[in-house]
Amino acid sequence: MTATTFNLQSKFKLNSGYEIPLLGFGIDSAASYGNEAGCAESIRASGIPRSEIFLTSKVPWKSVNYEAAKAQVDKTLAETGLEYIDLILLHAPYGGSGNRKGAWRALVEAVEAGKVRSIGVSNYGVHHLDELEQHIKELEEERGGRGKGGVLSVGQWEMHPWCARNDIGEWCKKRGVAVEAYSPLVQGKRWGDKSLKSLADKYGVSEAQVLIRWSLQKGYVPLPKSVTPKRIADNAAVYGFSLTADEMKQLETDEYSPVCWDPCSTPLDNPREA
Repeated sequence: MTATTFNLQSKFKLNSGYEIPLLGFGIDSAASYGNEAGCAESIRASGIPRSEIFLTSKVPWKSVNYEAAKAQVDKTLAETGLEYIDLILLHAPYGGSGNRKGAWRALVEAVEAGKVRSIGVSNYGVHHLDELEQHIKELEEERGGRGKGGVLSVGQWEMHPWCARNDIGEWCKKRGVAVEAYSPLVQGKRWGDKSLKSLADKYGVSEAQVLIRWSLQKGYVPLPKSVTPKRIADNAAVYGFSLTADEMKQLETDEYSPVCWDPCSTPLDNPREA
């Protein structure tokens, strides 16, 4: 599928075998957001078949260990009243190596039990991802063979032209891991940027639409956030134009300017972070 053939129904085939929408207008929740029950109620109230909605939740960083992560999966199912969760991520790479391995094992077991369909991580740096690969190999040896260490399907990071994280993007691309880009609109803090505005003017679209298009063409799954119906509709109307390769390069910067928390650079032995 090329960038010019994207549409609102386009999906990405995950390593788990399931599919995720290319544009993140499914539901993104987390235990720490306190919105799991509300998201599930919205699913039921929508009248849309459960199979057509992709629900994500996350294990809080304070629960990154085997017992707590295992308990969190069951708590999420109880909170939502759903039979399964499409995707659960470890929210941040805190807790230390042993606890990260244990939390991952808990997610693997949740998949095997049919409680969760796909699993992944959020806010992991490349060094954390390399460690996870090693943990998966170790778990395969400890638990009885290939596949027993789990399958990394999705990673979620803040990504936009001012925090492109190309090292992480390349790591994931080589392994077929879907990259979800949160805060793809930079919380509106870059409106009026010269390159961004010129592209919006050229194509007769909003600056938000240009940023979402940039994310899609990078191969990411953007998660634009809005509570305004018109903006939500506008954010989905990104399939009538395409940025050229030169325009993609023009928009991307060498800056490393995240607007959200940034656990990616924490050391492997960091047991806890506020």
